[in-house]
Amino acid sequence: MVSASPLQKLYNTCNEVFDSCSAGIIPSPDNIQKLKAVLDDFKPADVGLSPEMPHFRASVAGETPVIRYIHIHECEKFSIGIFCLPPSGAIPLHNHPGMTVFSKLLFGTLHIKSYDWVVDVAPSTSAVVSPSKSKQPVVQQPEARLAKIKVNSNFTAPCDTSILYPTDGGNMHCFTAVTACAVLDVLGPPYSDSDGRHCQFYFDFPFSNISVDELSLPEGGKEGFAWLQERKKPEDLIVVGELYGDPTAVET
Repeated sequence: MVSASPLQKLYNTCNEVFDSCSAGIIPSPDNIQKLKAVLDDFKPADVGLSPEMPHFRASVAGETPVIRYIHIHECEKFSIGIFCLPPSGAIPLHNHPGMTVFSKLLFGTLHIKSYDWVVDVAPSTSAVVSPSKSKQPVVQQPEARLAKIKVNSNFTAPCDTSILYPTDGGNMHCFTAVTACAVLDVLGPPYSDSDGRHCQFYFDFPFSNISVDELSLPEGGKEGFAWLQERKKPEDLIVVGELYGDPTAVET
């Protein structure tokens, strides 16, 4: 009997793990570990990628790096795809509403910064960005929301799969490629505008750039917090989608 390919094994595991899940419903701890174990073993060769491919060539000086998204599979329960980031390529700060997300860095060095909302602090109605401390646009009402920094580090492959949850683990994150990178992403459930799960982008402001009267910080001190403000999709974000080279890579 021929064993399933790594990609087929990933699809089969996702199908099992997300079968009884929906927006905001997290797979069981056993299922989380089962899917993580499959992704932890993934290699670039399993999906036919290498840093020498045109997808990962450095951009010409002054040009915005083009990010490619290779679509492998999507259904109402989950999606599988790969982000290909050339050096300095960046996916700005964005959210994953009601979703559990697994990200496996296949190769390269990637900087990840992520946040979770501080739920017991209401959005400020009096927060003001100090123009002398920030070159970003002044925050307008409705005001920014307090978030706690979950991750702010470089990761170099091979490394463990990162997992974020609907309200924990760094649900809002941004990626910046230190070197050429490939990131295998599994989302459960996937984005869906019709179901209200649309991708929202954010500005992030250092905590000290916004003054709020009578705000008592949670544990960790001001260095562990920031203010996030919704923004439109950045105009300089260029993501080109393409289908995985073998449309029969997974049997559904």
